[in-house]
Amino acid sequence: MDLGIKGKRALVCASSKGLGLGCAEALAEAGVHLTMNARSAGPLEEAAQDIRDRFGVEVTAVAADITTPDGREDVLAAAGQIDILVTNAGGPPPGLWSDWSREDFIAALDANMLTPIALMTEILPHMMQRGWGRVVNITSQSVKAPIGVLGLSNAARTGLTGYVAGTARQVAPHGVTINNLLPGIHATDRAVSLDSGVSQQQNISMEEARAQREATIPARRYGTREEFGAMCAFICSQHAGFMVAQNVLLDGGATNFTI
Repeated sequence: MDLGIKGKRALVCASSKGLGLGCAEALAEAGVHLTMNARSAGPLEEAAQDIRDRFGVEVTAVAADITTPDGREDVLAAAGQIDILVTNAGGPPPGLWSDWSREDFIAALDANMLTPIALMTEILPHMMQRGWGRVVNITSQSVKAPIGVLGLSNAARTGLTGYVAGTARQVAPHGVTINNLLPGIHATDRAVSLDSGVSQQQNISMEEARAQREATIPARRYGTREEFGAMCAFICSQHAGFMVAQNVLLDGGATNFTI
């Protein structure tokens, strides 16, 4: 399917690996020129060069902490015109409600709620002026069904979801859509971190920890970055202009609810 976005320009955050990289690859395959961002310059430039070589699109790599004002300023200055924004940031650490301080919550809010909001605040007016834009926020299945050990993520990402619900409907008349993409467990570093915690707590191997988690997923496997990226690219396409303020769950059926 021709997604109709060849020649558009996208900013994809946290895109040197994992789900962000999957989104960058899928957009590049559709002919979108990229600004890729991550904190570590080496892995970021390696991923950017691989995409240049495979897809022949322009890729600007900006190593910066997108959760800071200075980092956002650097990234936005390098990106120039942005037609497509994909926000993404690593989730806060797991734990128990009794473990978290105010500072822990502030850090989670900064990374997973306030940073996407700050980026949208900067970029949305320009999209509205041009009469076209796509924003996809990578959040989590936890906004549909909270995960106890991920309370910091539950709180921050649910806050972002509420913000999007109102804002998306205000910008939609201008040809701009905002939607959220909610991953369940995917074969990324985040999965390795979570499985490592289970492995240590239960004194089992990593393979056993993964098999245990896969058994809770109706699809009986972890998702891949490629299929996640393909869904992101479709939401950014010309075909998804009537999709507004939706929370698209991609979790292999793991979240058990009716609507």
